[in-house]
Amino acid sequence: MKSSHKLLLITLLCAFLMPYDALKAQERFSRDIQQIPFVPKGQWIGGVSVSYSQSNQNNYQFLVIENLNGDTYTFKVSPMLMFAFKDNLAAGGRFAYSRSRTRIENADIVLDSETGYNVENMYNITHSYTGTGAFRQYLSLGNNTRFGLFNEVQLAIGGGQSKICSGTGDDFTGTYSRHFSLDVGLAPGLIVFLNNYSALEVNVGVLGFNYTATKFTTDQIYVARMRHSSANFKINLFSITFGVAFYI
Repeated sequence: MKSSHKLLLITLLCAFLMPYDALKAQERFSRDIQQIPFVPKGQWIGGVSVSYSQSNQNNYQFLVIENLNGDTYTFKVSPMLMFAFKDNLAAGGRFAYSRSRTRIENADIVLDSETGYNVENMYNITHSYTGTGAFRQYLSLGNNTRFGLFNEVQLAIGGGQSKICSGTGDDFTGTYSRHFSLDVGLAPGLIVFLNNYSALEVNVGVLGFNYTATKFTTDQIYVARMRHSSANFKINLFSITFGVAFYI
């Protein structure tokens, strides 16, 4: 048999045997993961989280800060609504609004025995709002419908304003700022159903991209702009979020 005929025969044999070998490899590495309808099609998912914190300081001391007198508060509300358009798949969004205020009547910053600064009559107020579009995929743990995992893809667009001022009389100065932010993130989490209609959720941001543009106006004269972007490809323990959701 000529060498060209032998080469043609070997090529044909490889062409016929390759799909069979690929099929065997696929069967050999099949993970046999079976999913049950953890969140069935047609279910509405809603929830809201509200947080409020307040503190007052009277001659408070911490590290290099001494004789701190002032108060602060933070308020945040975030409703959520999603719809399961397919078993274990849901899409929707959430809205968040936050407001914080810090007022310092007096504070001494002491770096050493010869270096120190004094801060008086400082006032800062900030409020921001964010709209987030989200897509979720649920994954049950085994054959039970009480514990499960979910992976959420988020696209958030927000903005806000803040004002900081200090001093009195002729020494009064202040800066007003407006900011715009864009966030794209991936947030996996754990869900535990407390009963048939309510569940406790815990998620943490892992992957994400952030872009922020801020405009500052000082004493209604000086204008400055800042743009900042960052990418996160690690677990951020400070972004852990706890919440309660209702499945109807």
